[in-house]
Amino acid sequence: MKKFTRVLAVVLALCCVACMFSACGSSKDENVIVFGTNAEFPPFESVVANGVVSSADGTQQYDGIDMAIAVKIAENNGKTAVINNIEFDSLLVALQNGQLDACIAGMTITEDRMKEVDFSIPYYTATQVMIVKEGSDIKTAQDMADKKIAVVQGYTGQTVVEGLGFEFTAFKKGTECVLELVNGKCDVVVIDSATAQKYVADNAGLVIVEDATAFEAEEYGIAVKKGNTELLDMINKEIEAMLADGTISSLAVQYTEAE
Repeated sequence: MKKFTRVLAVVLALCCVACMFSACGSSKDENVIVFGTNAEFPPFESVVANGVVSSADGTQQYDGIDMAIAVKIAENNGKTAVINNIEFDSLLVALQNGQLDACIAGMTITEDRMKEVDFSIPYYTATQVMIVKEGSDIKTAQDMADKKIAVVQGYTGQTVVEGLGFEFTAFKKGTECVLELVNGKCDVVVIDSATAQKYVADNAGLVIVEDATAFEAEEYGIAVKKGNTELLDMINKEIEAMLADGTISSLAVQYTEAE
């Protein structure tokens, strides 16, 4: 009898554990889309006091072109968008691990990234530029050869500078790069064009230098876990609609010209 009691106790315990795992697996709110971003990339995403979308716990709010797009994608499908703000280099890993439903972070569609995740159709085209101080002798990308270059870790700017064969220092945030430039600790920052416009507008004495021969146009996409065709189709449908009716163009103007 004691043996039977012990066996029964073990069976009941295992059933309880199974139920707990089952509950965990079904606890995800199907009415919520968790977007991952790195909110250090204005005008696409940044932490603000009163944003268009918040973190799951409501402790932080976010705004920008990407954030507005995420909200529209969710709302147009009867869902709520929430943001998980993490380091850029960790976004695709978090997506693959199921911590995120999608990544929207001014993320360039590249062949290497396409091996890891599925991308939406492009929703924005940008290029890399150089931010320098007024009066700088940097006029082309090749002029950076003997200069102190700052890039954001994991961003396309880092890839471009590596491709040119130049040494650089990588920072976690674009604001850190610009601060290095303002304080005279570096000569140039290589970063996406729309973000560069925002930093130059916010910091007197800085200008943008373009070099179309060195920096090719790049396309931003929203990433989802490989095989998540249902979500990808939903996102693509909304992007197509927002491109067709001018919504994304209007958001770009709104956020790049905002003071």
